[in-house]
Amino acid sequence: MSYKAPIVLALDTTDQQTACDWAYQAQDSIQVVKVGLEFFLSNGADGVAAIRKSAPSLEFFLDLKLHDIPNTVKGAALAVQKLNPDFLTVHASGGFEMIAAAVKALPNCQVTAVTVLTSITPEQLFKLGLGDDPTVASLAWATQAVEAGAKAIVTSPQEVANLRKNLPAQIKLITPGVRPLGSDPGDQARVATPVEALQSGADLVVIGRPITAANIGVSASAAEIARQIQDAGFNDHR
Repeated sequence: MSYKAPIVLALDTTDQQTACDWAYQAQDSIQVVKVGLEFFLSNGADGVAAIRKSAPSLEFFLDLKLHDIPNTVKGAALAVQKLNPDFLTVHASGGFEMIAAAVKALPNCQVTAVTVLTSITPEQLFKLGLGDDPTVASLAWATQAVEAGAKAIVTSPQEVANLRKNLPAQIKLITPGVRPLGSDPGDQARVATPVEALQSGADLVVIGRPITAANIGVSASAAEIARQIQDAGFNDHR
């Protein structure tokens, strides 16, 4: 069996067949596929089912970033229960009760709390009245999320080392804003390479366009990044 790197492949498209093709082509080199709001609002449960059929060996990450009052988030979590996602995101800034409501609604899912978005700069954070240090905000939000029952945390590569040091070892840390060397950072403000993120304490790294838009094709680009990760010594997925 080929090496499956701790990569979450972001299927950033609204086209169902394209998403299925990407998942199928990358499945031998990655562990998780992720869809977000654009895909889910365009394709719904049928789209999720199609992707899972295309790549049945992969875990499924439903990245909806729920953020509302606790009762509404509970209802939204229950609405996707039949999809049986392995991961479902909520915004950590929604607070303890909101996150706990999602956890209670989906006890068999790894409710995943998103901390400070990787597109947010320290200056933007300050303008939001949250100080100018993403490390402080991310730790505060992540700590409360874990206390509420979250099993995983999404954090930028710049904050992941601090969270790894301060959170329980069993909490999965997932880092977006990951770009292989030479890649365009796109709309991400705080980035790192996959190996750098894993060395800092990440358990899973989220990669999208550097794989799905690569000139060498999805399968080859996923395999190449997986090889770089394996060569760096990350042979076991925690």
